[in-house]
Amino acid sequence: MIRALPLIAVLLLATPADAEDLLDWLEEVGQSGKSSASQGSGREAVLLTMENGEFEMYPRISPDGKYLLVHSGKRNKALITRRSLENGDLLNVVTDDKLALDSFAWHGNEAVVFLSERGGDLGIWSVASDGQGAVHRLHRLTGAFIQPLVLDDGSLIAVHVEEKQVKYQYKKYRSQALGFANWQANSGKTTRLLHIDKSGVVKGLAAGVNPSLSPDGEKVVFSMQVGRSWHLFMMHVDGSELIQLTNDRSIDVQPSWSPDGKWIAFTSNRGGIHMKAPSKSNWDIWMIHPDGRNLTRLTHDDARDGGAAIAANGRVYFHSDRKVNRSERKAHEVNGSASGFHIWSVALPK
Repeated sequence: MIRALPLIAVLLLATPADAEDLLDWLEEVGQSGKSSASQGSGREAVLLTMENGEFEMYPRISPDGKYLLVHSGKRNKALITRRSLENGDLLNVVTDDKLALDSFAWHGNEAVVFLSERGGDLGIWSVASDGQGAVHRLHRLTGAFIQPLVLDDGSLIAVHVEEKQVKYQYKKYRSQALGFANWQANSGKTTRLLHIDKSGVVKGLAAGVNPSLSPDGEKVVFSMQVGRSWHLFMMHVDGSELIQLTNDRSIDVQPSWSPDGKWIAFTSNRGGIHMKAPSKSNWDIWMIHPDGRNLTRLTHDDARDGGAAIAANGRVYFHSDRKVNRSERKAHEVNGSASGFHIWSVALPK
């Protein structure tokens, strides 16, 4: 107890920033004595993006593998930005449209599509990824939608929700950033995947949310709720040949394909399940083959890891609110708080 008194005195006399650095150093020293086996996979996550007082979530990688789109912002202000995949540097703001926060996606290497009501009605709009030039409306939508996919033939697959739920979501977007659990709907509300062709003809596909289009444009993987659990399902874009990929008493959501179509990354709490209070679960990135085999846990951390995107460079990018240590803050020239979500990456399994 006597030996601890000088350290306590130092912490009391230090500035908040210095005290935080000292505590970080002590934690690093303590962690250095632990076996690397405690990391599980042995793959170290690397911090990619971090700015003073800013959050970054939901990375989307360009088809050419050079850039990523990120939902980012500070406090109650959120926008979609384009960044370098190599070092995470901010290149430009793409849009600050509130409805884009849960709908932005690449459309080729040079355009970004997103939902907007800027034309007076809900629609799918397209803008150059550098944020310059005119913004074009590709589709006019009737009803309430989130998370659209634009197919190569110009048709859409989008998640339809009831009007009351969408209004709630829009109010939520205006007051705060898009949260971690973008698969959740209000109690009693439903989400359903619809196919909408260029002439506006609508076809119901399946109940679900978080759709992701395969690289060849032929299949969609998505999440569907069954009781308290959420499972991954896959089908052709016309809704045929529906199959179930995961089947556990867990929440498996936010799937995304690898560029070669061999892996599907997803967010899951199966590593530390708390079904009655999912917010207390341990969320990590998992991977599985499209045939439902080779289930692999990719990240091992007590924080919330989610929103994964797989790049052709052999790394998986995801957002996490894991602790940022002193050296990482210094490398990103951040002097203030480093709490909140940032983009990290980890190597794919061999």
